[in-house]
Amino acid sequence: MAGAAQAAPDSAAAPGTKAASRPRAGARAARRAGGPAQVAVLETAQGKVVIKLFDKDAPKTAANFKRLVQEKFYDGTYFHRLIAGFMIQGGDPNTKNSDPSDDGIGGPGYTVTAEIKLPHRRGSVATARQGDDVNPKKDSSGSQFFIDLAPQPGLDRGGYTVFGEVLSGMDVVDKIAGLIPSGKNFGNAGYNPGKAALITRAYLEPLSRWEKPAVDSAGIK
Repeated sequence: MAGAAQAAPDSAAAPGTKAASRPRAGARAARRAGGPAQVAVLETAQGKVVIKLFDKDAPKTAANFKRLVQEKFYDGTYFHRLIAGFMIQGGDPNTKNSDPSDDGIGGPGYTVTAEIKLPHRRGSVATARQGDDVNPKKDSSGSQFFIDLAPQPGLDRGGYTVFGEVLSGMDVVDKIAGLIPSGKNFGNAGYNPGKAALITRAYLEPLSRWEKPAVDSAGIK
């Protein structure tokens, strides 16, 4: 996320971004969306994370995410903020450079209109954003996202756009969260593991490749 972290109602730091960015609704990306349902596959140092995208409930956000994946925006970035029991956060292009001090403040230069409808469950994928003091409309970061490690009712009250869920690879997400050194408290800033949490590449695949086909009572697909 880019921007100052905001305290969430459940006492964990809410996913946010550190720097303001130029607003953009993401409507153009949504208009380009269409065709068969797709998933986003993140190949990480720990394995594959497959994300089912909620095209109906968060059309602008899902379309923007798919466009960035197609543009290889996320290739070579890493999850820069890990908070035990809360979430892992990534999607900042600044993580591609050699200066970790600017991790969390980068993005594509625009925000996406909020589409706040769905609750935060374990495996929910949502957008980071700036705090309400500078972002009262709760618009989403253009690229930074996080994956919930557990249900987060505090974020439901706080208002963050959930645009997908982990369809496969939650064990990989847990492995990434497991990079946090044991016995240490990194507070709301979280732990930055650097390239140990690298996303080597991201790409789209048809949802049909990952969903199990229906089976009738006779066991015939």
